[in-house]
This record gives sequence, structure tokens and C-alpha cells, in this order.
Amino acid sequence: MASRILIIDDEADMLLLIQRMLSDSDRYEVTATDNPTSLSAMLATASFDVVLTDLKMPQRDGIQILEEVKSHDETIAVVLMTAYGTIESAIEATRKGAFDYITKPFRKERILQVVDQALKWRNLRQENLLLREKLEGRSRFPTLIGGSPAMRALHLQIDRVARTSATVLITGESGTGKELVARAVHSHSPRKDKPFIAINCSTIPEALIESELFGHLRGSFTGALRDKKGLVEEASHGTLFLDETGDLSLPMQVKLLRLLQEGEYKVLGANAIRKVDIRFIAATNQNLPEKIRRGEFREDLFYRLNVFNIHLTPLRERAEDIPSLAQHFLHKYCTLHKKEVSRFSSRVMAHLMEQEWPGNVRQLENTIERGVIMASGDEVRLSDILTMAPDAGAPCSASPLEPGEEIFSLPFKEAKDRLIEEFETQYLTKVLARHSGNVSQAARESGVKRQYLHRLIKENKLSSRSFKKEDSEEEPS
Repeated sequence: MASRILIIDDEADMLLLIQRMLSDSDRYEVTATDNPTSLSAMLATASFDVVLTDLKMPQRDGIQILEEVKSHDETIAVVLMTAYGTIESAIEATRKGAFDYITKPFRKERILQVVDQALKWRNLRQENLLLREKLEGRSRFPTLIGGSPAMRALHLQIDRVARTSATVLITGESGTGKELVARAVHSHSPRKDKPFIAINCSTIPEALIESELFGHLRGSFTGALRDKKGLVEEASHGTLFLDETGDLSLPMQVKLLRLLQEGEYKVLGANAIRKVDIRFIAATNQNLPEKIRRGEFREDLFYRLNVFNIHLTPLRERAEDIPSLAQHFLHKYCTLHKKEVSRFSSRVMAHLMEQEWPGNVRQLENTIERGVIMASGDEVRLSDILTMAPDAGAPCSASPLEPGEEIFSLPFKEAKDRLIEEFETQYLTKVLARHSGNVSQAARESGVKRQYLHRLIKENKLSSRSFKKEDSEEEPS
């Protein structure tokens, strides 16, 4: 992501000069203004990493700019530009929190050096805040579990955009937690005390979604027996979260575009146009650029929604977060179901780490809940989480194991291990038989990695070739 630089100077020539110096690098996204009084609005609608401001300006001086920026976000680096005669003032400003100052006239190398140092300072401050929260056992985003690099980057993105009123588009696979991210953005925004209204665009029939969003008057259509307030009105001064935006029809996309562009909408059955002040957050698991190419999604709406994109990493690409997520769900469902389960067996955690998790965090959560429900002691065992329905995306047994009486005369640990071995053999035999020995297809159905399934087959002394039919295609190498 390009670093965002804001330049404030009342001299148009100076603004143009600095823009040229910084625009040579694709590392920077530069915004410039000759009106220092517009700072409040700019901070509300965009996120900046570095602010370069002139010290002496007739409307507002650099010290006032510094104070407002720091009150908005203390981690933004502020660099003052000053003439030789006002160096003392610039030094005083550094005592008040300015990162540095540069004297006019300056060379390109000097300003690039200062901006680069300011960006490093900004990143270090943000990382230190996250580290301090971790050491103190707290998090600014307690619902977003995990300490992987992907999650740390997500926290920083939310921290950047939450303070603004910019429209956010959250993308990612199903089950990655898009609504949790939307709520985190809202709860850390200036609108946090106002409503957060969520609507799933895929679950409301086409004929009703306009009424749900904008409301209707009595008699505006068959079945409209009374006036109805729309979700847009309910979200006034707050946040409207549009989940599964990619499922909106083209006619509804036109109406949504007007709402985004002008903040205007019309209640069904009414003639008057209404205005509303809301912050928009949208989410989708679909490839919107591909839908645009197919003529199924408006390009202008996409650019209105995609002001600030947050892409959520699938769970299989941040497997290091699985243990902390599993512990979180263990505590959650022990409390909910009043169970005294305190830990996972080592085989359970190894199994969880090996899965592909096509349903992402939602699938992991369901797995842990089932394990808590099935657990008979203080530990979730592998047999507890393997008791699942065939469509759950994880291993299941086609029929329950029926151990012989002799197993109950064995020591507990030996009996448990034998049961698990018998389960694995039964499961592998049936899933390989269903796919004629094709390990890749069996792995996809089982929700595990192909290499892991190969290992289980080997450990259970099975051969996938023994399940192949004569007319079946050979598995690709």
C-alpha cells in the first residue's frame, strides 16, 4: 500500500514543487492543499501517514496544524517547512510533537530523506502501540483473534481507516469474518455512538430489497399496509454495512450509486427526495472486477465502494492463528453450553493445523463447538471433533464405530488410541472407495491437504491403488 502524504502550503508554486519531488516515486500517494482550514474535512475523509506543512500561513500556522493532526492521530508524522528566520519556532514545534523541520529552500534529496525517516517513525509508533497492547493483555480489536503478520496488518488497516469517514470495501472468502471487521471499523470511528445497521443483500428477495433499504409508504405496492422506515434512515449519522454487495441487481446498483454519490434516496411511494448522512461499508466474497467484465456489476459503483479496500486472508494462509482461535472458541462454547472442558488433546491440535479450512474461521468455530458438545471429560479428543455431518467440510464416519468388548479391558490410553486408529482406517477406506482411489478428490472432500491424506494412508498401511477401478482416470502427479 502506498504511503499517503498530505502537503499544506499557501503558496501554489511551493505545493507544485513538492508534489513533483514526491511524485517520482510510486511509494507515495500525494494530496496537496493551499487551504489549511480544510484540514478537518480532509482528516475525516482520508488517512495520512505524513503531513508536510508550512509554518507561517495567514489563515492557520503550522503549530495549529500540528496540534489538530496530533489530536486526531498521534502516530501521524508532522514535518514543518520553515524559512531561516523562523527556525526557533520550528524547534519549539518539535518539542510539541513535530517529527522534524526542513528549511526553505531545500533540495529534493533532503525532503525525500525526511519523508522516508518520518514514515519509518510512523510505522514504529504503530507497531509499538500494538506490542504494548499485547504485553498488557489487551487488544484494540478483541473480536479479531490472532497474532499472525496478516492479522497485525489488518489491525493497522482498520486503525488507519476507522478515524475517517471513507467508504470501505471488505473482500475475502466466506467465513473470514467480514462483518467482524466492519463492526471494528465502526466501533473505532467518530460514529461509534451512532447506529451500526447491517443488511445481507443475498438473503432479501429482489422485490423487497428496495423497500428494506429505503422504506415505503402505505399503499405504495400490494401488501404495503403501513409506512415502513428503511434501513438507510435507521443508519442516519451511523454506519450502513452492505454485506454480499455483489449479489445486488443492476437496477438496485443504480439506486445505491445515487445514495453513495449524493447522499440522496427516495422512499417507495414518495415524491420527495431525502438526504442522509451515513458511512458506507460494503463486503463481498465475489470477484467484482470479473463481474464488471461480464456486465453484472457497474464499474462506477465499484469505484465508489472501493475507496479503501481491506482484503481478508483465508485461514489456510495464516495457520499460526489456529491455536489462539481454537482456545477462544473453546472458552466461548464451554460458557455457552455450561461444559467444563479446559483443553485439547495434542492429536486434536495437530489435526486442526493440518486442515485446509475451506469454510475458514466459521468452519473452525463450528468444529470446536461440536467438539465441546461431544466431549465427555475435561479434554476435547480427536474422536469428538471427527463426529460431524458429511457436508461439514471435515472428516466424518459413514457409520458409528462398534468396538468389541475386549477393548474395554485395555488401559484407557491404549483403548483410546486403538479406537482412533480404527476410525482412521474405516474413514480412509470409505472416502477412497467413493473416489476410486483418487487422493486429490478424497482430500478435497475431507477438507485436508493432499500430503496429509497421503501420510494417513501410509500410516494406516493402505494403498490408494487398491481402490482404483479399471476404467477410472489415473490421478495426476
